Amino acid sequence: MRILVVDDSRAMRMIIERTLVLAGYDSHEIVHAGDAAEAARLMAEAPPDLILCDWNMPGTSGLDFLAAIRAAGWSVPFGFVTSEASPAMREKALAAGALFLIAKPFTPHDFQEALDPVLA
Repeated sequence: MRILVVDDSRAMRMIIERTLVLAGYDSHEIVHAGDAAEAARLMAEAPPDLILCDWNMPGTSGLDFLAAIRAAGWSVPFGFVTSEASPAMREKALAAGALFLIAKPFTPHDFQEALDPVLA
C-alpha cells in the first residue's frame, strides 16, 4: 500500500511518517510531497492508495487540492492532517470528500482510529 503525505513542512512530513510507523503502518510505502503540484506529479507516476494532506499550504490549499483531484476523476481515499480542527472545518473537509481529519498535535492512536477503517 502506498501512502502519499502532502505537507509544505518537511519536518511535519517526517513527524507524520514517524507517527505512521509507530501506529503500525511501517509495512506501507510512504512517499512525500511538499505541495499540491509535487503530489500531482507523484500521483501520475504511481497512484497512491491513500493521501494524507495538510490544509494550509502555499499555492494550492489542501482543500483545493482535494477538489482538483476529485474533479480529475481520482477517487483515492483522502484525509487531512491539520491544525484546522474546528467543527466547521471538519464539516467542510467531509463535504469536499475527505474521509477524516486528524488534528495536530496527534498520536499514533489518532492515526489508527482514522486509518484502520480506510485501510481494512
